[in-house]
Amino acid sequence: MRSFFGKYKLFFGVLFGISIIIIYLFYNALQPKETLAIYQPSMVNKELVDSTLQKKRKYHTIADFSLINQNGQRITQKDYQGKIYVADFFFTTCPTICPIMTKNMLELQERIKEDDVLLLSHSVTPQIDSVAQLKKYALEKGVDDSKWNLVTGDKKQIYELARKSYLAVKTDGDGGPFDMIHTENFILVDKEKRIRGFYDGTKIDEVEKLMKDLEILKATYAAQNSN
Repeated sequence: MRSFFGKYKLFFGVLFGISIIIIYLFYNALQPKETLAIYQPSMVNKELVDSTLQKKRKYHTIADFSLINQNGQRITQKDYQGKIYVADFFFTTCPTICPIMTKNMLELQERIKEDDVLLLSHSVTPQIDSVAQLKKYALEKGVDDSKWNLVTGDKKQIYELARKSYLAVKTDGDGGPFDMIHTENFILVDKEKRIRGFYDGTKIDEVEKLMKDLEILKATYAAQNSN
């Protein structure tokens, strides 16, 4: 009799355990999946958005570009086509925020080395940051050429990208000889050239948030590919 009741209790114990697992799986399946915003100019601080874009509510993407990297190679939007990437703006002689940003970009480089994710740093002093200067900086800092392009080129193009595409800096400037931009922003860009997040590149907790958002974005694409 005891053996019978023992088996009876065991059976219902196992059944109860299976029921809990099934309920948990259903609960998880019904939970809304985390997603990232698709940033439009109308969602960003007006000080960072050109007046011609402030009311734009959809279809904002990063404009096409043509710049030169640390190896003297021409880098265009095609090199980032179908890729997630993180962009920023810096200059090699910056003594303040840029060294911290570079250190944090190197942290990102290490953590994305197994991922199909790229980095893109634009020089805001292209007249100083020649290809040779960028190459020297890249070697000193440990930049992985397969992951990270440091680019120089036409100043007006770079400044227009910062202001009208990446929405990263104040718009009071024309990219002329006396114009200078300085921003700590890291910008997360998706495979469709859309902005998915802004982060303070001088703060490690913001880098951690970027990494978390990157995982959410990668999971979103993985889910789309499995359907």
